[in-house]
Formats: sequence, C-alpha cells, structure tokens
Amino acid sequence: MPPLDWTLFALCISAFLAGAMNSIAGGGTLLTFPALTSVISPAFANGTSTIALMPGSIAGAIGYRKELRESWRFVLRMFLPSLVGGFLGAYLVGQDKETFADLVPWLILTSAVLFVVQGPISKWLKRRASTGGVQPEEHKPNWVTQSIVIGFQFLVAVYGGYFGAGIGILMLSALGFMGIGDIHRMNAVKTFLATVINAAAVVVFIRDGLVNWSYALPMAVTAIVGGYFGARVALRLPPIYVRYAVIIIGFGLSAYYFIRRYA
Repeated sequence: MPPLDWTLFALCISAFLAGAMNSIAGGGTLLTFPALTSVISPAFANGTSTIALMPGSIAGAIGYRKELRESWRFVLRMFLPSLVGGFLGAYLVGQDKETFADLVPWLILTSAVLFVVQGPISKWLKRRASTGGVQPEEHKPNWVTQSIVIGFQFLVAVYGGYFGAGIGILMLSALGFMGIGDIHRMNAVKTFLATVINAAAVVVFIRDGLVNWSYALPMAVTAIVGGYFGARVALRLPPIYVRYAVIIIGFGLSAYYFIRRYA
C-alpha cells in the first residue's frame, strides 16, 4: 500500500469544507486558495481552486433543486450577466491586480453590513407591498430595483471570475431585496449563479493552462461531497441560524483580508 500523501490529504479536506461552506454561505475559496498557495504559485492556485470547487457548487445546486424550481424566472434573468461577468473576470486575472486587491476587504465588509440590515429593510418593503393588496410572499421589486441588482450581479460575476472569495456574501446581500423568498431560496439561487460564474472562469483558466490537475481532480471529488452535504444540512437548519452563519462568515472574510492586506 503506497504511503499517504499528507499534502494531498490536507488539500482534499480543505476542498470538502469549502464545498460545504459554499453551499451554506459562500467563501469556500478562502480555504482552498491559501492551502494551494503553500504548494504552488498564486496564479496556479487560483485556477486550480476554481476547478476544484466548481463540481461542489454543482452538487450544492442539485441539493437545492426544489428551491431552484420555485425561483427559476429570477435565475433566468441573472444567468447572462453571471456568465459574461465570469468570463471577463477570469480574463482580467493576468492584468494588474493591485487596485482590485485593495478593494476586496471593503467589498466584503460592505456586503456583510448589507446582509445585516437586509432583513429589516426587506420586511419593511414587504409590509409596504401588503398594504397595497399584495401578500408579502408575492412581493415583486420594481424594474429599477431589478436593474440595479442585475447590474450588481454582473460586477459580482467579474469579481467571481477574477478570484471569487466572498461572492456568495455579495450575492446574498442583493438577493434579499428581490422578493425571492426565505434564506433557503436565496441560498439556492446564489449557489446556482456561483456555478455559472465558476464555469465561465474554468474555460478561461483551462485555455491559459493555469490548472494543476494532480491537485484539482481529487479536490473536486471531495468538494462535490462537501457541497451536497452542506446544502442538505443548511435546509434542515432554522433560517435564522443560516443567516447568523452568513453574517459571521462575511465579517470573518473581511477581517482576514484586512489583516492580510494591511497588517
């Protein structure tokens, strides 16, 4: 029996946890990217991490299949900006990274704060809609709000193709204002759109040869298990617990990037 490759074992554990984390609230790249940079260059770590986590995102989307069916109209509207933005972001990986890297902690901090205030604001919007004869569950945002969210999704997709850590937090902060439903439906839409973004980035990274396949393939297998496990566990948790997890992960990601960038 060949000896256990402890480096590969550690990378697979990080991929499993990242797959579960992506299904619940996003930010799985925060686990796999630093782990990979300990053994390969940052550019290869970025491409390899994206390849490894994409199957886990697919598994997570399958785990949310019922919730996705209930939100398919909104998913269709967000598909194209997610796809185009993902391609563009991956293309920009080879460009100057300094300015965008400086903005990453602020982007994630802003999204975490937005998610904290999203609940009360969304409830106020639904109450206001119900006074006009529309039930809260049937609340639909106006075309201005929809246009802003679709434009925001394109920017999130560009960042997702470029690096990706925190895109789940960014998407959830906007999805709460779209009248989709509870946190589980929001997580379902977020997981599917993250899969679209990652798929677009994967095409570019493979074309540019920025993937270490000896690490990517076994990590992808464990990420699939983690992604499906995370989705099923999240569906069994009370929505308030998942919301707390999202907020904690969001502020944790922000603190990590502030320390890494400015300490």
